[in-house]
Amino acid sequence: YIDEEAPNSIEQIQALYNQYPVYLWERLEYYLPMITPLPQKFEPGMRFGYSNSGFVLLGLVIESVSGKTYQQYVTEEIISSLNLQHTGFYRTDALPANTAYGYMDDDSGQWRTNIFCLPVLGGADGGLFTCAADLDKLWRAVFAGHVLSENMLQAFLKPQVMRNERGSYGLGIYRYDNGGSTAYYAVGGDSGVDFFTVYFPEQKVTASAMGNSEINTYPLLNAM
Repeated sequence: YIDEEAPNSIEQIQALYNQYPVYLWERLEYYLPMITPLPQKFEPGMRFGYSNSGFVLLGLVIESVSGKTYQQYVTEEIISSLNLQHTGFYRTDALPANTAYGYMDDDSGQWRTNIFCLPVLGGADGGLFTCAADLDKLWRAVFAGHVLSENMLQAFLKPQVMRNERGSYGLGIYRYDNGGSTAYYAVGGDSGVDFFTVYFPEQKVTASAMGNSEINTYPLLNAM
């Protein structure tokens, strides 16, 4: 996995993108050349580091076990079963009506879409299209036991590493504890995209923010 903290990370990313254009990626195995030739970032258990490649590998496990593509499996088992009507793995070159494009500004100040900067089809590390109403449905379904068993839900939420005095990270989910109140949240961002979604279980309240440019939504999340 490319160490984004390393001084030469931009050069590494550019070299791999030139060899494997990101906008052609449709299957998870297309991501492997971005992972396999690179040195390990650090020994497991030494410290915490968010890993996009970890989610790609988990997606490949799902494909191997289910015999379906990751996108098919998630669509059938979660999106369709929960009736998330405005959520899907949409191709960036065939977006349905009322779907926002992501925009980036170049060095000249001109805006352009992000379709050549992201995989044409979202994968296990991100790229799903959704809306705040569907995220509200998803949060409530997860905590009501409609997605995971109780044991799996507790394992999913259990802190695996402390990020600071109040913040921790579970199995793909962030947690923040403040005076007896807990918030669970997920964040994401890429070229022309910025996002967070949060759930407050004690209040049974959800909040989500999505930007179709590289606007910084973190101040809003931190304020909440």
